[in-house]
Amino acid sequence: MINELCAAAHENAKEKGFYESEPSVIERLALIHSEVSEALEADRGGNKFAGFDVHEVMNSTDNIFKHLFQNTVKNSFEDELADICIRVFDLAGHLGIDLEAHIKAKMRYNAMRPHKHGKKY
Repeated sequence: MINELCAAAHENAKEKGFYESEPSVIERLALIHSEVSEALEADRGGNKFAGFDVHEVMNSTDNIFKHLFQNTVKNSFEDELADICIRVFDLAGHLGIDLEAHIKAKMRYNAMRPHKHGKKY
């Protein structure tokens, strides 16, 4: 499923003009970093999604969805976390990385690591 999201995120980014010129990996990483900063600011401002079930928003018609999203989800901490993932997925899709396999491998490896990975924090 993750690789399908990577492909969809990358295809959408291309359709929206983000690949009119060949972007560098550095540029893509900077955009990911900017989304992390936006998540930090959303958290600092207490901008959490406190509305109804997000699945209800997703299951509405396009006009209602857009209105609900803009008024309940947009710029929330959760929204910014999604933006981080979308930017990462786009980069992985662009580079042809099997992100799903790498996530599973890393999670398996992390499960074998010591408490706090042997560090203080």
